[in-house]
Amino acid sequence: MRLLLGSGGFGTQALLRPWLAEIRDFLGPIKRILFIPFASADHDYYFKSACRRWRSLGVRVDGLHHAARPYEAVADAQAVFIGGGNTWRLLRALREMRLISLLRKRTRRGMPYLEASAGTNVACPTIQTTNDMPILHPGSFAAIGLVPFQINAHYFTGPFKYRRGGDWTLYGGETRDDRLAEFYDENKLPVVGLWEGAWLRTMALQLTLCSQFQKRWSATNVNKRLPTSARCTKSPAPPGAV
Repeated sequence: MRLLLGSGGFGTQALLRPWLAEIRDFLGPIKRILFIPFASADHDYYFKSACRRWRSLGVRVDGLHHAARPYEAVADAQAVFIGGGNTWRLLRALREMRLISLLRKRTRRGMPYLEASAGTNVACPTIQTTNDMPILHPGSFAAIGLVPFQINAHYFTGPFKYRRGGDWTLYGGETRDDRLAEFYDENKLPVVGLWEGAWLRTMALQLTLCSQFQKRWSATNVNKRLPTSARCTKSPAPPGAV
């Protein structure tokens, strides 16, 4: 399989440039991609925003929301990109359009599959490690299942402080680690915590963790290197993070 699973949060040029360079290398000669905008409520706005960014890569973008026959559009796509937003909304749309099994089949047969944030979440066996508000029920937690582990996108370690007036106050709610520990109270799937500015790339059975803050890490067999008894594996933290 050819997967590029980004954590998202590429909000600065310093974070965005390496991500775009990775996409160029990942796509190779492909110059047309199908964009799935259903994690957002405003499909057209999201599509236009994506077009501006992909134009710099010389890639033509087709929006799945414009397709008269979405199933056929995915079946014929050269590559697929699923953007970020609300994971619950995204999964419901994919299930209602009956695209889950098709995306799984096409990706396993070699179609390049790029994702960020919510799009990365649906590549997992379930969406149970998303950070998103459960604004609706998608019918099932089960997702596409392209990797044998869960991902927590936008991961950061806690606790942290926030500004209240002129003072910094310690946040009193659960940290991300607390919530992932709750996941392990009821589940055994391993979880990869991806800091912003990090991504996972797979080619066949090779998995590579890519981060701007550390040299790349690779495993030659995803299934053997990530046993179900594993706990949370964290990607490298950015400089200055605690």
